[in-house]
Amino acid sequence: MQFPTFSSPHLPGNNSVARVMREVLLALLPGILCAWWFFGWGVIVNIVLATFTCVLAEAGMLAARGRPVGATLADTSAVLTGVLLALALPPLAPAWLPVVGALFAIVVAKQLYGGLGYNPFNPAMIGYVVLLISFPREMTQWSAPAGLDHAQLGLADSLAWSLRGVLPADTALDALTLATPLDSVKTALGIGQMLSEITAAPKFGAYGGHGWEWINFAYLLGGLYLIYRRVIDWRIPVGLLSGLFVIALVFHGSDTDAYPTPLFHLFSGAAMLGAFFIATDPVTASATPRGRLLFGIGIGLIVYVIRTWGGYPDGMAFAVLLMNMAAPTLDHYTK
Repeated sequence: MQFPTFSSPHLPGNNSVARVMREVLLALLPGILCAWWFFGWGVIVNIVLATFTCVLAEAGMLAARGRPVGATLADTSAVLTGVLLALALPPLAPAWLPVVGALFAIVVAKQLYGGLGYNPFNPAMIGYVVLLISFPREMTQWSAPAGLDHAQLGLADSLAWSLRGVLPADTALDALTLATPLDSVKTALGIGQMLSEITAAPKFGAYGGHGWEWINFAYLLGGLYLIYRRVIDWRIPVGLLSGLFVIALVFHGSDTDAYPTPLFHLFSGAAMLGAFFIATDPVTASATPRGRLLFGIGIGLIVYVIRTWGGYPDGMAFAVLLMNMAAPTLDHYTK
């Protein structure tokens, strides 16, 4: 009699795509709550718009390709793409901005390559970079963090601005917006100001920008949870943060009034979000142990180069995409 045989592994694993995505979404909650606390309801509006668009675009593309829709959507990878994209967008972004970015992330960067597991680049970062290059003015509309002398929009006003472009009476957009800490430092250093006088402004905290350092600390806690749960490997975030820290320490030591401190770089911008939630994407990152460490270090170094001498205040998205291209080579030489 012929009996069916099965290849190894014979023990069921406790890992699945859906479990990993849910754990990552759970770990993002502290950072999302901190971002909402400091930047207002625009953060939540962006998340809802981007996530809904990602899920709808994924369902449409799966149906067009003749693939099972329900089973694929259940892995929540489209939801995670929408959330990560939304967290990178300014809270005062118009509604069409997260929608366009989410469509490009899912349709072009993910599904046209064959879906999850076949995309060579991080979809959320592709969507972000497309928006940053195509709509630079809208991508700078960051609201001032709570606690500073700036107006804040409630939920109804945030929806009115996002969907219809309408602000409350006697409220100008300039009264709501404020340059990010990385942008402020980069611009001021470019016109010859010293770092000590730049960071004396109220919008700077002990390590990074006011509010930004708490948001990054929340992402750090979420990232440590993912490492503890073995959802992500420690090598990529450690490599990224150590690479960024070391090069920042070298240049800050050479001129303390021209180069920000390493802690400023770690707790400003997208450092922690990128280290634990974006660069660790298992599909587009390096797969070997040594390769992952080098992958993270490479991202950290490129982020610093772009922040210091490049044309953008923060270079996390560009650094991740550049190292996505290098991942196959790293895997080949670090077997």
